[in-house]
Amino acid sequence: MDDADPHPLLAAYLARREELVRYFRVRLRSEAAAQDLVQDIFLKITPPPEDDIGNPGAYLYRLGTNLMLDRIKQQRRAGRRDADWRDSTTMAAGGQDMADEPPADEVVAARLRLAQIVEVVADMPEPVREAFRLHKLEGLSHAETAKAMGVSRSSVEKYIMASLKRILAKVGR
Repeated sequence: MDDADPHPLLAAYLARREELVRYFRVRLRSEAAAQDLVQDIFLKITPPPEDDIGNPGAYLYRLGTNLMLDRIKQQRRAGRRDADWRDSTTMAAGGQDMADEPPADEVVAARLRLAQIVEVVADMPEPVREAFRLHKLEGLSHAETAKAMGVSRSSVEKYIMASLKRILAKVGR
């Protein structure tokens, strides 16, 4: 075989690609899943095996079927794992299903609290508000905040303490 002729397995793949997609679309009941599976077949045969394949077409279907069965088993294991996780979290919650999201009343309370904090911060004197913003919201250290504001580190520490005292006094913990 010279370099211009594709390997018989690759030639069979190219000739039967659409046929493979149709075949697996019916079995998987999904165009996207069939396309993915046929792409996986290509990845498995690239580079082609050195052993001579007697019937490349049958080999492609067998390879695709094995990949499909592996996927189905993997999906079932994942489903069982998810069900086991839900069961264990339900038992941990005393028989109630645990949600990934906090209850609505907690969300509303948190939003109200945040609005109160924003209001307190807005009423702070400019240097205190700026130090709070740079340190707490922007994540700068006291030294970096001092440099950005053109004040001493001691001043920044006082501003931060003052801002926290105001927030605690107005909003609480």
